[in-house]
Amino acid sequence: MAAGLAWAWLARGGGLSMAAMMAEPWSTSYLAPAFAMWALMMVAMMLPSALPMILLHARVARQGGGPAVPAGTVVFAMAYVALWSLFAMLAALTQAALVASGALSAMELAVGDRLLAGGLLMLAATYQVSAVKRACLDKCRSPLSFIQRGFRPEWPAAVRLGLAHGLYCIGCCWALMGLLFVGGVMNLAWIAALGAVVIAEKYGPDWTPRALTLLLVASAAGVLVLG
Repeated sequence: MAAGLAWAWLARGGGLSMAAMMAEPWSTSYLAPAFAMWALMMVAMMLPSALPMILLHARVARQGGGPAVPAGTVVFAMAYVALWSLFAMLAALTQAALVASGALSAMELAVGDRLLAGGLLMLAATYQVSAVKRACLDKCRSPLSFIQRGFRPEWPAAVRLGLAHGLYCIGCCWALMGLLFVGGVMNLAWIAALGAVVIAEKYGPDWTPRALTLLLVASAAGVLVLG
């Protein structure tokens, strides 16, 4: 439900208001709505990809005769969202820095320099083949083993497991989230495309990450060469 409400907000034109866009980037008037926008985007994009893990946590919790919606599972999901909210705060600060420097359009929230855009695409492609990316993606692609190793019925364990899943998920996807600055932070089609990529990479065929790497390299080359 939370992800659906976040998508509904985005579909209705959710984003920075004109007043916020015109505010000084380091002011509270800019940073507060920027953080809210990023936090809702992270809920819309990342909760659907975490849904199999959340449902599996609930299923394991119910095996002991617990309620239909175990409290520990709610805590698990909230801890996951809390970590992505922290990421949203860092993203909002990065956005403010880029706007203040002139590297990011204050209105479109997209980088205008093709070298910077190509660099972000190449950074994402390079991170795709890193050991950290592979380790984090392996955790995200194996929900059953992840839950089995870390599940405990007590709520502190649910917090730890939710934070661990959030940390692995951020480790897997932070570079892809940076590409929002390439296509436009408020570009709904771009947001939906990146959300779909995250889901495909986590639950698609084994060759999906490699295909994504090639696509990112080709996109970077296209931006850098063709402009």
